[in-house]
Amino acid sequence: MTTAPDATSSSDLPRRAQDVQAALDEAGVDGRVRVVATPARTAKDAAELVGCEVGAIANSLVVMADGAPILAMTSGAHRVDFEVLERALGVVEVHMASADEVRYATGQVIGGVAPVGHPAPLQTVVDEALRQHEQLWAAGGTPDTLFPLTFDELVRITGGEVVQVAKD
Repeated sequence: MTTAPDATSSSDLPRRAQDVQAALDEAGVDGRVRVVATPARTAKDAAELVGCEVGAIANSLVVMADGAPILAMTSGAHRVDFEVLERALGVVEVHMASADEVRYATGQVIGGVAPVGHPAPLQTVVDEALRQHEQLWAAGGTPDTLFPLTFDELVRITGGEVVQVAKD
């Protein structure tokens, strides 16, 4: 198990990560965005970098739900089941957003999408499976940044609705 990277001074962060840290500060979240040694493009990569279970990684997935971008904060331990998510959202079709759609909606690139720091708030759903972890880790706006937070903080800062996103 590795140890979590040290917090980084906000002025030393990439610009997108600075936006995320500003949003966290404004929301009263104590967690600080940290730059990691190598990009964490997958939940497994991120878990290895910070020394936690893969299920404690809060993946930020942008999906298109009946044509509108939705941020789905999911546990790194499983994949989103689009039929389950369609029922939870009450929509006809959910599919993964393209890289361009992700960047347009969040201002961030796939592999580094944070739960906050976007040009405009996104409707958000939060995977109920994340509740079982005392501390979560989420991307900080770039593939080489992460920050810690709790489940309750994640729900609060995103205004997210807690839903089931995968079959048990």
